[in-house]
Amino acid sequence: MSTLNIEFINDIKTLITESKRRVAVAVNSELTMLYWKVGKLVSLEILKGNRAEYGKELIPDLSKQLTISFGKGWSKRNLSLMVKLYEVYPDKNILQTLSAKLSWSHFINLIYIENSIKREFYISITIEERWSTRIMVERIDSQLFERTAISRKPELTIIKELELLKEKGEVSSDMLLKDPYILDFLELNDSYLEKDLEDAILRELQKFLLEMGSGFTFIDRQYRIQVDDDNFYIDLLFYNRKLKRLVAIDLKIGNFKAEYKGQMELYLRWLAKYEKEKDENLPLGIILCTGKKNEQIELLELDKSGIHVAEYLTNMPSKEILETKLHQAVINAKQLLESRVGGD
Repeated sequence: MSTLNIEFINDIKTLITESKRRVAVAVNSELTMLYWKVGKLVSLEILKGNRAEYGKELIPDLSKQLTISFGKGWSKRNLSLMVKLYEVYPDKNILQTLSAKLSWSHFINLIYIENSIKREFYISITIEERWSTRIMVERIDSQLFERTAISRKPELTIIKELELLKEKGEVSSDMLLKDPYILDFLELNDSYLEKDLEDAILRELQKFLLEMGSGFTFIDRQYRIQVDDDNFYIDLLFYNRKLKRLVAIDLKIGNFKAEYKGQMELYLRWLAKYEKEKDENLPLGIILCTGKKNEQIELLELDKSGIHVAEYLTNMPSKEILETKLHQAVINAKQLLESRVGGD
Protein backbone atom coordinates (compact mmCIF):
# COMPACT_ATOMS: atom_id res chain seq x y z
CA MET A 1 0.00 0.00 0.00
CA SER A 2 1.43 3.39 -1.00
CA THR A 3 1.89 6.13 1.58
CA LEU A 4 1.69 9.87 1.22
CA ASN A 5 4.95 11.73 0.82
CA ILE A 6 5.87 13.75 3.94
CA GLU A 7 6.92 16.73 1.82
CA PHE A 8 3.54 16.67 0.05
CA ILE A 9 1.68 16.67 3.41
CA ASN A 10 3.82 19.55 4.69
CA ASP A 11 3.05 21.55 1.54
CA ILE A 12 -0.68 21.12 2.17
CA LYS A 13 -0.25 22.12 5.82
CA THR A 14 1.67 25.24 4.77
CA LEU A 15 -1.12 26.22 2.35
CA ILE A 16 -3.74 25.87 5.08
CA THR A 17 -1.68 27.76 7.66
CA GLU A 18 -0.94 30.62 5.28
CA SER A 19 -4.57 30.84 4.20
CA LYS A 20 -5.75 31.00 7.82
CA ARG A 21 -3.20 33.72 8.55
CA ARG A 22 -4.38 35.82 5.60
CA VAL A 23 -8.02 35.38 6.65
CA ALA A 24 -7.17 36.47 10.21
CA VAL A 25 -5.36 39.57 8.92
CA ALA A 26 -8.27 40.45 6.63
CA VAL A 27 -10.84 40.00 9.42
CA ASN A 28 -8.78 42.11 11.83
CA SER A 29 -8.36 44.87 9.26
CA GLU A 30 -12.06 44.89 8.42
CA LEU A 31 -13.00 44.97 12.12
CA THR A 32 -10.64 47.88 12.84
CA MET A 33 -12.03 49.86 9.90
CA LEU A 34 -15.59 49.14 11.08
CA TYR A 35 -14.72 50.55 14.50
CA TRP A 36 -13.19 53.61 12.82
CA LYS A 37 -16.34 54.21 10.78
CA VAL A 38 -18.53 53.86 13.89
CA GLY A 39 -16.21 56.23 15.77
CA LYS A 40 -16.43 58.75 12.95
CA LEU A 41 -20.26 58.64 12.89
CA VAL A 42 -20.52 58.97 16.67
CA SER A 43 -18.04 61.85 16.69
CA LEU A 44 -19.65 63.79 13.83
CA GLU A 45 -23.35 62.97 14.29
CA ILE A 46 -23.74 62.59 18.06
CA LEU A 47 -20.85 64.47 19.63
CA LYS A 48 -20.82 67.02 16.82
CA GLY A 49 -17.06 67.13 17.09
CA ASN A 50 -17.12 69.07 20.36
CA ARG A 51 -18.10 66.44 22.95
CA ALA A 52 -21.16 68.40 24.07
CA GLU A 53 -22.76 67.06 27.23
CA TYR A 54 -26.05 66.26 25.51
CA GLY A 55 -24.12 64.15 23.00
CA LYS A 56 -22.33 62.19 25.69
CA GLU A 57 -25.67 61.32 27.25
CA LEU A 58 -26.75 59.60 24.03
CA ILE A 59 -23.78 57.19 23.94
CA PRO A 60 -25.11 54.85 26.69
CA ASP A 61 -28.40 54.59 24.79
CA LEU A 62 -26.53 53.81 21.55
CA SER A 63 -24.50 51.19 23.41
CA LYS A 64 -27.68 49.58 24.72
CA GLN A 65 -29.31 49.45 21.29
CA LEU A 66 -26.24 47.98 19.58
CA THR A 67 -25.75 45.39 22.33
CA ILE A 68 -29.36 44.23 21.93
CA SER A 69 -28.85 43.83 18.18
CA PHE A 70 -25.26 42.51 18.01
CA GLY A 71 -24.30 41.27 21.48
CA LYS A 72 -21.03 42.02 23.28
CA GLY A 73 -18.42 44.47 22.03
CA TRP A 74 -20.54 47.63 21.95
CA SER A 75 -20.15 48.89 25.52
CA LYS A 76 -19.91 52.59 26.31
CA ARG A 77 -16.15 52.14 26.85
CA ASN A 78 -15.69 50.47 23.47
CA LEU A 79 -17.65 53.19 21.71
CA SER A 80 -15.40 55.75 23.37
CA LEU A 81 -12.35 53.84 22.06
CA MET A 82 -13.80 53.94 18.56
CA VAL A 83 -14.27 57.69 18.80
CA LYS A 84 -10.69 58.07 20.05
CA LEU A 85 -9.45 55.93 17.13
CA TYR A 86 -11.14 58.31 14.68
CA GLU A 87 -9.76 61.37 16.48
CA VAL A 88 -6.19 60.05 16.37
CA TYR A 89 -6.48 58.81 12.77
CA PRO A 90 -8.90 61.09 10.91
CA ASP A 91 -7.23 60.01 7.65
CA LYS A 92 -8.84 56.71 6.68
CA ASN A 93 -6.05 55.72 4.29
CA ILE A 94 -3.34 55.87 6.98
CA LEU A 95 -5.34 53.67 9.32
CA GLN A 96 -6.21 51.21 6.55
CA THR A 97 -2.50 50.65 5.89
CA LEU A 98 -1.75 50.15 9.59
CA SER A 99 -4.76 47.89 10.20
CA ALA A 100 -3.22 45.26 7.93
CA LYS A 101 -0.25 45.05 10.30
CA LEU A 102 -1.62 45.86 13.76
CA SER A 103 -4.54 44.37 15.67
CA TRP A 104 -7.38 46.25 17.34
CA SER A 105 -5.80 45.43 20.72
CA HIS A 106 -2.60 47.15 19.52
CA PHE A 107 -4.57 50.27 18.61
CA ILE A 108 -6.36 50.35 21.99
CA ASN A 109 -2.99 50.91 23.66
CA LEU A 110 -1.49 53.16 20.99
CA ILE A 111 -4.25 55.74 20.65
CA TYR A 112 -3.75 57.04 24.19
CA ILE A 113 -0.12 57.95 23.54
CA GLU A 114 -0.56 61.69 23.07
CA ASN A 115 2.90 62.44 21.65
CA SER A 116 2.60 61.61 17.94
CA ILE A 117 6.35 60.98 17.46
CA LYS A 118 6.44 58.63 20.44
CA ARG A 119 3.34 56.83 19.13
CA GLU A 120 4.92 56.52 15.67
CA PHE A 121 8.06 55.05 17.26
CA TYR A 122 6.08 52.25 18.92
CA ILE A 123 4.06 51.61 15.77
CA SER A 124 7.21 51.31 13.64
CA ILE A 125 9.06 49.06 16.09
CA THR A 126 6.00 46.87 16.72
CA ILE A 127 5.52 46.29 12.99
CA GLU A 128 9.24 45.72 12.37
CA GLU A 129 9.59 43.27 15.27
CA ARG A 130 6.10 41.76 14.93
CA TRP A 131 5.44 42.31 18.61
CA SER A 132 2.34 40.89 20.22
CA THR A 133 0.15 43.34 22.12
CA ARG A 134 1.55 41.99 25.40
CA ILE A 135 5.17 42.64 24.45
CA MET A 136 4.33 46.08 23.04
CA VAL A 137 2.57 47.10 26.26
CA GLU A 138 5.51 45.84 28.32
CA ARG A 139 7.86 47.97 26.20
CA ILE A 140 5.62 51.01 26.56
CA ASP A 141 5.37 50.52 30.34
CA SER A 142 9.16 50.29 30.56
CA GLN A 143 9.33 53.68 28.76
CA LEU A 144 11.35 52.20 25.95
CA PHE A 145 11.10 55.31 23.76
CA GLU A 146 12.35 57.64 26.50
CA ARG A 147 15.26 55.27 27.20
CA THR A 148 16.49 55.11 23.60
CA ALA A 149 19.15 57.48 22.34
CA ILE A 150 16.87 58.58 19.49
CA SER A 151 14.44 60.22 21.94
CA ARG A 152 17.14 62.76 22.84
CA LYS A 153 17.63 63.86 19.24
CA PRO A 154 15.87 66.80 17.52
CA GLU A 155 12.35 65.99 16.33
CA LEU A 156 13.28 66.24 12.64
CA THR A 157 16.03 63.66 13.15
CA ILE A 158 13.61 61.27 14.86
CA ILE A 159 11.04 61.67 12.07
CA LYS A 160 13.70 61.05 9.39
CA GLU A 161 14.96 57.88 11.08
CA LEU A 162 11.44 56.54 11.56
CA GLU A 163 10.79 57.12 7.86
CA LEU A 164 13.92 55.14 6.98
CA LEU A 165 12.70 52.30 9.18
CA LYS A 166 9.26 52.27 7.57
CA GLU A 167 10.39 52.61 3.98
CA LYS A 168 13.64 50.62 3.91
CA GLY A 169 13.70 48.69 7.19
CA GLU A 170 16.89 50.52 8.18
CA VAL A 171 17.50 50.75 11.94
CA SER A 172 19.98 53.28 13.31
CA SER A 173 22.11 52.63 16.38
CA ASP A 174 20.27 55.48 18.13
CA MET A 175 17.03 53.50 17.86
CA LEU A 176 18.62 50.51 19.60
CA LEU A 177 20.94 52.02 22.20
CA LYS A 178 19.29 52.74 25.54
CA ASP A 179 20.02 54.40 28.85
CA PRO A 180 19.21 52.99 31.31
CA TYR A 181 18.80 49.30 30.54
CA ILE A 182 16.23 47.57 32.75
CA LEU A 183 17.64 44.21 33.90
CA ASP A 184 15.19 43.43 36.71
CA PHE A 185 14.53 39.98 35.20
CA LEU A 186 18.03 38.89 36.31
CA GLU A 187 16.78 38.75 39.93
CA LEU A 188 20.20 39.56 41.39
CA ASN A 189 20.82 40.03 45.11
CA ASP A 190 21.83 43.43 46.47
CA SER A 191 25.47 42.35 46.48
CA TYR A 192 26.95 40.69 43.39
CA LEU A 193 30.14 40.47 41.33
CA GLU A 194 30.67 41.14 37.63
CA LYS A 195 30.79 37.37 37.04
CA ASP A 196 27.41 37.00 38.79
CA LEU A 197 25.98 39.65 36.46
CA GLU A 198 27.42 37.91 33.41
CA ASP A 199 26.14 34.49 34.52
CA ALA A 200 22.68 35.90 35.17
CA ILE A 201 22.55 37.51 31.70
CA LEU A 202 23.42 34.19 30.04
CA ARG A 203 20.76 32.37 32.09
CA GLU A 204 18.17 34.89 30.89
CA LEU A 205 19.66 35.44 27.45
CA GLN A 206 16.31 35.66 25.61
CA LYS A 207 15.04 38.38 27.94
CA PHE A 208 18.36 40.20 27.70
CA LEU A 209 18.18 40.12 23.89
CA LEU A 210 14.66 41.57 24.03
CA GLU A 211 15.88 44.41 26.26
CA MET A 212 18.88 45.03 23.98
CA GLY A 213 16.63 45.46 20.95
CA SER A 214 16.19 43.98 17.49
CA GLY A 215 18.81 42.10 15.53
CA PHE A 216 21.15 40.97 18.31
CA THR A 217 22.76 37.53 18.14
CA PHE A 218 24.95 36.18 20.93
CA ILE A 219 28.45 35.09 19.87
CA ASP A 220 30.52 34.40 22.99
CA ARG A 221 31.35 35.26 26.58
CA GLN A 222 34.86 36.16 27.77
CA TYR A 223 35.92 36.42 24.14
CA ARG A 224 39.72 36.27 24.09
CA ILE A 225 41.77 38.71 22.03
CA GLN A 226 45.56 38.68 21.92
CA VAL A 227 47.64 41.83 21.53
CA ASP A 228 51.37 41.15 21.40
CA ASP A 229 51.86 38.66 24.24
CA ASP A 230 48.92 39.90 26.32
CA ASN A 231 45.46 38.36 26.50
CA PHE A 232 42.32 40.46 26.98
CA TYR A 233 38.75 39.26 27.41
CA ILE A 234 35.55 40.89 26.15
CA ASP A 235 32.77 40.14 28.64
CA LEU A 236 30.06 39.60 26.02
CA LEU A 237 30.29 39.68 22.24
CA PHE A 238 27.23 40.04 20.01
CA TYR A 239 26.51 40.68 16.36
CA ASN A 240 23.68 42.95 15.25
CA ARG A 241 22.34 42.05 11.81
CA LYS A 242 20.32 45.28 11.55
CA LEU A 243 23.37 47.46 12.09
CA LYS A 244 25.80 44.99 10.48
CA ARG A 245 28.16 45.50 13.41
CA LEU A 246 29.92 43.46 16.02
CA VAL A 247 28.91 44.69 19.48
CA ALA A 248 31.27 44.32 22.44
CA ILE A 249 29.73 44.68 25.89
CA ASP A 250 31.77 45.42 28.99
CA LEU A 251 30.04 44.84 32.34
CA LYS A 252 31.06 47.05 35.27
CA ILE A 253 30.04 47.23 38.91
CA GLY A 254 29.96 50.81 40.14
CA ASN A 255 30.34 54.15 38.37
CA PHE A 256 31.94 54.64 34.97
CA LYS A 257 35.66 55.43 35.07
CA ALA A 258 37.63 57.27 32.40
CA GLU A 259 40.09 54.40 31.93
CA TYR A 260 37.25 52.20 30.65
CA LYS A 261 37.39 54.17 27.39
CA GLY A 262 40.92 53.03 26.52
CA GLN A 263 40.06 49.42 27.31
CA MET A 264 36.99 49.45 25.06
CA GLU A 265 38.84 51.28 22.27
CA LEU A 266 41.42 48.49 22.29
CA TYR A 267 38.66 45.88 21.93
CA LEU A 268 36.97 47.75 19.08
CA ARG A 269 40.16 48.36 17.12
CA TRP A 270 41.17 44.71 17.45
CA LEU A 271 37.74 43.56 16.29
CA ALA A 272 37.85 46.01 13.38
CA LYS A 273 41.27 44.71 12.33
CA TYR A 274 40.78 40.97 12.77
CA GLU A 275 37.06 40.15 12.85
CA LYS A 276 35.15 42.73 10.80
CA GLU A 277 33.98 41.54 7.37
CA LYS A 278 34.30 43.83 4.35
CA ASP A 279 30.57 44.55 4.12
CA GLU A 280 30.18 45.26 7.86
CA ASN A 281 30.26 48.56 9.71
CA LEU A 282 32.80 49.33 12.41
CA PRO A 283 32.26 47.49 15.73
CA LEU A 284 30.26 49.16 18.49
CA GLY A 285 31.08 49.14 22.20
CA ILE A 286 28.61 49.28 25.08
CA ILE A 287 29.86 49.84 28.62
CA LEU A 288 27.20 48.98 31.20
CA CYS A 289 27.70 50.57 34.62
CA THR A 290 25.58 51.14 37.70
CA GLY A 291 26.27 54.88 37.48
CA LYS A 292 28.02 57.57 35.45
CA LYS A 293 28.95 61.25 35.58
CA ASN A 294 27.74 63.24 32.61
CA GLU A 295 30.60 65.73 32.32
CA GLN A 296 33.11 62.88 32.14
CA ILE A 297 31.12 61.31 29.31
CA GLU A 298 30.88 64.64 27.51
CA LEU A 299 34.60 65.46 27.76
CA LEU A 300 35.69 61.99 26.63
CA GLU A 301 33.49 62.26 23.50
CA LEU A 302 32.85 58.54 23.63
CA ASP A 303 30.30 58.57 20.84
CA LYS A 304 33.04 59.59 18.41
CA SER A 305 34.84 56.35 19.29
CA GLY A 306 31.73 54.23 18.75
CA ILE A 307 31.29 53.72 22.49
CA HIS A 308 27.96 53.96 24.31
CA VAL A 309 27.96 54.23 28.10
CA ALA A 310 24.72 53.40 29.87
CA GLU A 311 23.47 52.63 33.33
CA TYR A 312 21.71 49.37 34.09
CA LEU A 313 19.09 48.86 36.76
CA THR A 314 18.68 45.46 38.39
CA ASN A 315 15.41 46.52 40.02
CA MET A 316 12.52 48.16 38.23
CA PRO A 317 12.25 51.67 39.71
CA SER A 318 8.95 53.37 40.36
CA LYS A 319 7.45 55.23 37.41
CA GLU A 320 8.18 58.57 39.11
CA ILE A 321 11.87 57.77 39.72
CA LEU A 322 12.34 56.51 36.17
CA GLU A 323 10.63 59.57 34.70
CA THR A 324 12.86 61.88 36.77
CA LYS A 325 15.99 60.04 35.62
CA LEU A 326 14.91 60.13 31.98
CA HIS A 327 13.95 63.81 32.18
CA GLN A 328 17.43 64.63 33.46
CA ALA A 329 18.96 62.55 30.67
CA VAL A 330 17.06 64.62 28.09
CA ILE A 331 18.32 67.85 29.68
CA ASN A 332 21.90 66.53 29.64
CA ALA A 333 21.58 65.50 25.99
CA LYS A 334 20.28 68.93 24.99
CA GLN A 335 23.09 70.67 26.89
CA LEU A 336 25.66 68.45 25.16
CA LEU A 337 24.17 69.20 21.75
CA GLU A 338 24.11 72.95 22.47
CA SER A 339 27.71 72.92 23.67
CA ARG A 340 28.87 71.17 20.50
CA VAL A 341 26.90 73.51 18.25
CA GLY A 342 28.32 76.47 20.17
CA GLY A 343 31.83 75.01 19.90
CA ASP A 344 31.50 74.70 16.14
